[in-house]
Amino acid sequence: MSRTAYDAIVIGAGHNGLCLAAYLQRAGLSTLVVERRHEEGGGVNTEEPVLPGFRHNMHAQYMEFFDIMPMMADFGLEDLGLRTVTPDAQAGIVFADDRPPIVLHRLELIERTRESIARYSKADADLFVELRKRAALLEPVLAAGLYSPPADGSFEEQGQAIEGAFGDLGVSANFGLKSPRVVIDELFETPELRALLYRIAVEWGAPIDEAGLGTMFLGFVMWTVANWKLCKGGTHSLAKAMTQACYREGVDLLESAAVERVVVEGSRAVGVVVRGDTEIRAARVVASNADLRQTMLDLVGRDHLSDLWVRRSEAFRYGPSHVLGTLAFCMREAPAYRSARWDYDIDRCFYTVVGFDGPDDVLRYIRDAYSGRIPEPAAGTWVNTLWDRSQAPPGSHAAGGWYFFPPASALSGAEWAEVRASYNDRFLQKWQRYAPNMTKDNVIASRLYTPDQMEVKNLMREGDFSNGEFALDQMGANRPFPEASSYRTEIEGLYLCGPSAAPGGGVHAACGYNAFKAIASDLGLTGPLVAARGY
Repeated sequence: MSRTAYDAIVIGAGHNGLCLAAYLQRAGLSTLVVERRHEEGGGVNTEEPVLPGFRHNMHAQYMEFFDIMPMMADFGLEDLGLRTVTPDAQAGIVFADDRPPIVLHRLELIERTRESIARYSKADADLFVELRKRAALLEPVLAAGLYSPPADGSFEEQGQAIEGAFGDLGVSANFGLKSPRVVIDELFETPELRALLYRIAVEWGAPIDEAGLGTMFLGFVMWTVANWKLCKGGTHSLAKAMTQACYREGVDLLESAAVERVVVEGSRAVGVVVRGDTEIRAARVVASNADLRQTMLDLVGRDHLSDLWVRRSEAFRYGPSHVLGTLAFCMREAPAYRSARWDYDIDRCFYTVVGFDGPDDVLRYIRDAYSGRIPEPAAGTWVNTLWDRSQAPPGSHAAGGWYFFPPASALSGAEWAEVRASYNDRFLQKWQRYAPNMTKDNVIASRLYTPDQMEVKNLMREGDFSNGEFALDQMGANRPFPEASSYRTEIEGLYLCGPSAAPGGGVHAACGYNAFKAIASDLGLTGPLVAARGY
């Protein structure tokens, strides 16, 4: 890179930063992305961390937003090499005592979902199928909300919307005030289904005991259920396609260059300093994909902030929701579950919950993790090589999964090292109860990636992949706090575009897309907002 001045600088090449950069460049602003690591993508990250040839998604795994993500169509990411698969059997749960599994299928195969749940309860099967179908019809509304800056919305308005969509199914407006657990328990009588939905709810953004998130479960979670795609070659293929889109537009990318501070003159951001003393100027925009505290307190600095913004930034909370550990197993065979005798689809399920025999087990597991205790081993697992043989050498498989863990600061470095040394083996012992072939002989090698490592590698504070707790006072128009909910900061020309901003974590690129909308409005840009899409 020879230039030292641009119209816009984006700090961080996570997928939100790449999204924003592509739109800014297309709108006519010369744009630079500065990335501290040697590659782009952030949490959209595929590596070979255990053995050569075994590819593992080290963080992001399930892609549920591709059908509505504006950047997919606006920049032709499929033309740039992005390839996906949508497995038939999307989510399932197995049980140690050989009960039938529950398997949720993609929407086109929902009658198979009905059959699976009906082994336990016809009423639950019929209700789940109807809720899922209606949630799918909400897609245009959900997309418009996701890809627009957050608006103030009262509980009353949200409740009325939910009642309008599901009222004849027994869902009243006050369901929006309930926690996801209470909603699930009121709607479904089957413990096995409740256990699966508990795990899906917390993994896809709705803390199970958080009052006021009933609307989020009924709308957002029920819409995303069984709507997941696999990226062929690993999720990093998305980062590669987004990077190529940036290059094609003319964006410059500077890798292996940590931003050390944002240059503020008067009350305006005018550039960044990298590599100790190299200053790069930004005539119009500096946007940060980093988390809130790093951006405001470390890069901008307290001296440039009002007392209010210092207090708000210091008070922003990270975890305990969305704090994950990632397991990576190199195996000779894919798991063969005992319960496949009831339903063979469980052996080809995209997301398989292992280690819980009922809803109380899930609640205990989540509450332990949230309270700072390492829970008994259990996981949501995947074996991507069932659909993409390129992710492991011939005749073998690569398996991954997520554990829920306490925030990084809850344990010492030595304690996390002990977790990494023993937890996978403890989980494997339990996994074998559900799939007898999951023995030590079947596992060639394994590795565990813990929240303290995630904090260092991906700058996900506390290991929180949403870079900010999901609670009512930190969501929607309150994210990260009310004065900053429009992606703008009190520093003129400085914007937030990462998951500390609304709508938060997830591979949707909405934080970057909505930040572009805010910037376009402020600067009078006429970039491609694609009005015909409706958002």
